[in-house]
Amino acid sequence: MAPPPQPWPTGTAEQLEPLVRRVLAPNPSPYTYTGTQTYLVGAGADVAVIDPGPAEDAHLAAIRSAVGSARIAAILCTHTHRDHSPAAAPLAAQTGAPIIGCAPLAMADDHPRADAPFDFAYAPDRVLADGEALVGDGWTLRALATPGHVANHLCFALEESGALFTGDHVMGWSTSVVVPPEGDMADYLASLDRLQTREDRIYYPAHGPAIDNPRQLVRGMIGHRRQRENQIRRLLEAGPQRIAEMVPVMYKGLDPRLNGAAQGSVWAHLEDLARRGLARREGDIWHSA
Repeated sequence: MAPPPQPWPTGTAEQLEPLVRRVLAPNPSPYTYTGTQTYLVGAGADVAVIDPGPAEDAHLAAIRSAVGSARIAAILCTHTHRDHSPAAAPLAAQTGAPIIGCAPLAMADDHPRADAPFDFAYAPDRVLADGEALVGDGWTLRALATPGHVANHLCFALEESGALFTGDHVMGWSTSVVVPPEGDMADYLASLDRLQTREDRIYYPAHGPAIDNPRQLVRGMIGHRRQRENQIRRLLEAGPQRIAEMVPVMYKGLDPRLNGAAQGSVWAHLEDLARRGLARREGDIWHSA
């Protein structure tokens, strides 16, 4: 999906529903669409801030202006990519609010990554377990573990309205980037299956428009990933393959800036196939098993 025409409402608090406002950060890119969307939940004495975004002074000022005289009860992070969590620390320092939500990510190695780099400084005051609730003045947010994009990803369900804040797990403008070793395709698909069993009314992703047909979209995303898997299996059946050679065949007309992400996605599928005994690797060459 192409971004909407500019100007975008960067730095402006937009009312989405009685308990939810959105503030767009000034960090558009091929990976972030128009930028990271920070959500404010609550309309009473206190609010929760979800995905405070990059540590940009203008964005921090916009969040505090939107909060106004309310108290920030919690700064919640869905995961720890640098377009989501770095503003948590300075916002906590400015307001005294606790950082609550996902766990810090234990890095598997230090190989180059196509997606936004990780926020190594992220230090939560409290980690929410799957199913654990955070309660404020007129609002309840319940954590939902959704690993796949990265291992520590959480979504947050607003029980009063049926909204789900999906971070990077489900986005309306693009599929999520899943790059091993922190990203795991089997976990990602299992997390999508989990969402399929829920009856959330609307999704608010960290990037892109709200999703008002969530179960239909998730069903399509699962189908899309299965189609990619079938593409890979057909290529392997035709002969040994390198990932860099597979991507141009699989992704016609790909923006060159997204080539690394596409390679990571193919790699994630191949690792999943290998664990299931359907592919094997010799060096950088993959074979059908």
